[in-house]
Amino acid sequence: MVHVRVARVSALLLLLTLPLAACGDVGDGSSGTGGDGADGGTLTVFAAASLTEAFTELGKTFENGRPGVRVRFNFGGSSSLARQITQGAPADVFASASPATMKTVTDAGDATGRPRVFAGNRLVIAVPKDNPGKVRAVGDLSRPGLKVVLCAAPVPCGAAARTALGTAGVDVEPVSLEQDVKAVVTKVGLGEADAGLVYRTDVGAARGKVVGIEFPGAARAVNEYPIVEVADAPRPALAKEFIGLVLGTRGRAVLSRAGFEAP
Repeated sequence: MVHVRVARVSALLLLLTLPLAACGDVGDGSSGTGGDGADGGTLTVFAAASLTEAFTELGKTFENGRPGVRVRFNFGGSSSLARQITQGAPADVFASASPATMKTVTDAGDATGRPRVFAGNRLVIAVPKDNPGKVRAVGDLSRPGLKVVLCAAPVPCGAAARTALGTAGVDVEPVSLEQDVKAVVTKVGLGEADAGLVYRTDVGAARGKVVGIEFPGAARAVNEYPIVEVADAPRPALAKEFIGLVLGTRGRAVLSRAGFEAP
């Protein structure tokens, strides 16, 4: 009889706690119901380099709502991150800077569900603060002797740059091709290049080290950013909650402040 009474009490306690567990709004980063996060754990997010600042902020929000949970980011060029995932690197979430690099993961069967676009981003011309190359428009990038850096072609910012330059009818011979957009910003900020094509969000994140110049052709090369849970994610419940945060009201607000466009 004692065993029966204990079982009944345990069942009652379980029923009482279920409504409380369901109250969290995962879209806004409050505590969710993911069983794999109940005792803490680490959520691993692979994300495009241009998301560094916005996702770092969202990661802190996510951790604050889930005691014991930590978010570990792997920021880099989307094509490199996609390749790592298809080669078996353990990840829970993948946020790419283009549908093309996301397709690498989905085609390999390494995504759970359909990717969802959560933001857009467009290019600007980045120049050092004193603009030694006197760059004023996209046509100036073809000027002989001007040192221009671009992202490599497989990287989303590189593909977007080539589309924008092609639309503008401008032929550029870059002095270097970088593996992610942050490397382009760094070279321009250090004065190692006169100009580069980067996302406008990265100019804002550079905090005055570079200046951004808008140009018309960029409107035809806006990159869409999709996000997805990685197949066989070590922390699937946490992955779903983080994606909910990114897609939710708080995520949109953080991304908007960083300069991203709404999808």
